[in-house]
Amino acid sequence: MSAAGVALMLGGAGILLAASPAQAAEVSYATECIPPPISGLPPVQGTTKVQITAPAEAKVGDEVEVVWKTVEAASKNPDVLDLEKDTVKPTGTITVGGAASGELKMEGPRQNPPIPKNSPMVLPDMKGKLKLEKAGDITLTPGAYNINVSKPLSTDTKCSPKAAVQPGVTIKVTEGGGSTTGGTTTSGGTTSGGTTTTGGTTTSGGTTSGGTTSGGTTSGGTTSGGTTGGGGGQTDFEGKEISVAYACKTPIGDKNAVSPVQINAKKNGGSYDLTVKFSKSVMDSPADIPANSVKPSMEVKLGGADKGTVHVEGPLNKDPIKSGEPMTIPDMTGTYKPGATGKATLAPGVFTVKALGTTTTCTPPGNVAFSLELDTAAQPGGASGGTSSGGAASGGAGSAGGAGTSGGLAQTGAEDNGALRALALVAGTVILLGGAVFTFTPWRRLRGLSR
Repeated sequence: MSAAGVALMLGGAGILLAASPAQAAEVSYATECIPPPISGLPPVQGTTKVQITAPAEAKVGDEVEVVWKTVEAASKNPDVLDLEKDTVKPTGTITVGGAASGELKMEGPRQNPPIPKNSPMVLPDMKGKLKLEKAGDITLTPGAYNINVSKPLSTDTKCSPKAAVQPGVTIKVTEGGGSTTGGTTTSGGTTSGGTTTTGGTTTSGGTTSGGTTSGGTTSGGTTSGGTTGGGGGQTDFEGKEISVAYACKTPIGDKNAVSPVQINAKKNGGSYDLTVKFSKSVMDSPADIPANSVKPSMEVKLGGADKGTVHVEGPLNKDPIKSGEPMTIPDMTGTYKPGATGKATLAPGVFTVKALGTTTTCTPPGNVAFSLELDTAAQPGGASGGTSSGGAASGGAGSAGGAGTSGGLAQTGAEDNGALRALALVAGTVILLGGAVFTFTPWRRLRGLSR
């Protein structure tokens, strides 16, 4: 047989389908969607409108293509974050009924235009191929579907019908060539971008929502300063652990958190090597965090005899952090070169975390207590009136505390790890892109309830 003849045989089914009239029908059904666990959002309700397209007629042995077009998504993209181009991928399931039974897995490419905040979702068409192996009328009914958003974290929103769904289309299958063994074989659709997932599946997304925290920015109580340094040849100075009521600006809004912070120093010539520690900072990660994606830093606030700030920073996370595994804020280090002679105080300052293309900034109250006090001798190019080790100048910020100065901070009801629940946001793990895909409850109302 000639090559042309072989090609004609192999393409026979396609020729048949091209000649067969196509049909399309729209179906609407009530839907419940489960946002990613990291969003902390409850199940939400909406309506899905789907158009199913398939041949009106076919023969036993044919393999037909079925197309799922999302006419109207169950929700707009909330007023939280813009979704980038080609970051959204749908998968779904069509129930096969009538003369056959089974489920047809549908799959779309990771292909979408940029989707601004507070605008309709635009999802690519999903496709699947159905092998017809029995004569009769076969119905196709849309069902559950899953929406995956790939950036900055891979998150899933899974949606399922909440009531009986009417069939979309019916294919009339007549006897012809091919197998008559009965049943229907289904296969997943093809995709032109990104890794594929079967319809209706979803990643766990984490074990904590990280969305709200107790605590706040109230001040009160008194604490004396940290360890007084200098004299007697001492080189290591341990600061006092203090509770800091941070006010954080996160990618999803403002959050308050209380966290214990300690500043230690080691004398190195005329300068001091600083180490800033967040104690009791272990929490479970609410999502998978890639390696080398989280970078913390702080501007330690100088007071007393000295003025300005000292920049300290921690390392990138060298290993991935799996969802549900403990995560900590690593120690941050930097060098303090005194700019004045006398008793200088060091207090926690502005804390910043850059993660996965986002920045979260946490600011302590103006009267935060100092953690450490040092007897210093001015050094050329020191920090007085400016900055040290690259930190941003505080512009002559007043004393963060001195011997006998008040400024301790109350926990205001926060748990020991309450701050780190907020620092899940700080770590950039709760970006809520998954929740942004199908979040039916108005975002501002949800934020109001979380406070």
